[in-house]
Amino acid sequence: MDVPSLHSEFLSDALPRIRQDARVAGVAITGSIAGGHPDAYSDVDLILVIDDEAYDAVMQERLALIGSWASLVAGFTGEHVGEPRLIITLVGPPLLHVDFKFVRASDFAERIDNPEVLWDRVGILVGALAQQPPTTPSLDLQWFEDRFWIWVHYGATKLGRGELFETIGFLNYLRETVLGPLAARRVGAIPRGVRHLETIAPEQARDLQATLCGYDRHEAGQALLAAIDLYRRWSDDGGAVVERRHHAEKLTLQYLHDVIDQGH
Repeated sequence: MDVPSLHSEFLSDALPRIRQDARVAGVAITGSIAGGHPDAYSDVDLILVIDDEAYDAVMQERLALIGSWASLVAGFTGEHVGEPRLIITLVGPPLLHVDFKFVRASDFAERIDNPEVLWDRVGILVGALAQQPPTTPSLDLQWFEDRFWIWVHYGATKLGRGELFETIGFLNYLRETVLGPLAARRVGAIPRGVRHLETIAPEQARDLQATLCGYDRHEAGQALLAAIDLYRRWSDDGGAVVERRHHAEKLTLQYLHDVIDQGH
């Protein structure tokens, strides 16, 4: 694997320091480096596997520990992405984004993809991965359908009021929460918002361009209609039983078209 020099140098410097802490059972790496396609803009996504009995103590020391392993510039916890075990950092200079996720040894095997084990103090990491396969997250199409038309009505009200920044932000929300995951699903990829869609789902990424708009009321209305069209196409799956909210769809579409017509 051709790892960029900055990333490689960081790992070469940090791993020996991490190994000095006897509470660390091992270190693994995920993301583009583990996937074999890193570039100069890649993060370093580390998993620090901590002995169960030492975990609580280590969690209280995380920023100090990271500062002893690398030249820490800034760091914060990952509650905003639903992962409080995560510390998101910049190290350097030169600046490098490094995510440190601290997990109990007993929880290490719970994952959605396979990490690469960089160091395993007594061999428990490799064994844990072998015993438990990754769990691929599945999309709940009914969850989308129950919410989508209410969301669209919300976007239409902001468009009608002329809150174009809010409307543009709402379109981004639909791409991240609904359309991006549906696009990834169509090509058999793990849904991660709109991450890497240009690479993993180029046809769908081209279609998504129709949901972009500038600071323009007409463009925003057309982008909302394009988002609806893509949702209908991409959520249509003959293998899934979805109770369609046809009444909500009909009324919401009429409302959106009325709002768009008012702007003409």
